[in-house]
Amino acid sequence: MFRHILVAIDGSKISENALRAAIEEARVWKAQVHAVYVVETGLFSSLPMDSTWEIMYSMLEQEGKNALDTAHEMAAQQGVKIETYIRQGHAGNEILKAISELPVDLVVMGSHGKSEVDRILLGSVSSFVVSNSPKTVMVVRPSKP
Repeated sequence: MFRHILVAIDGSKISENALRAAIEEARVWKAQVHAVYVVETGLFSSLPMDSTWEIMYSMLEQEGKNALDTAHEMAAQQGVKIETYIRQGHAGNEILKAISELPVDLVVMGSHGKSEVDRILLGSVSSFVVSNSPKTVMVVRPSKP
């Protein structure tokens, strides 16, 4: 039985599918959803700390807020309780931290991210989480057209 479901979202179509799956599981189990968006600061940590870094971080943070607003709307339409979180750092590590800090019973995430580069990076994030999570992880694959 699942009471608290963590879903990792990144604004991509596949993470929207993961969010739908998490909300559906929450409806079935009468559970609460915890949606986390990680600003992947490792992608630009080698850049000098100047206005470029701040602009990139700000853009990613805004993307996260938009994705979490969408998550709130989708959950509300289905009558599911949701809490949202923005974190920064390495996505895999931050998701594992969230798993340990929240009363999570199930983790839902997409099989890859939004671009070809993200597909490589975030694909490894889902593999990392599956390999290291103490909780059950559901990996949502892209839907076929």
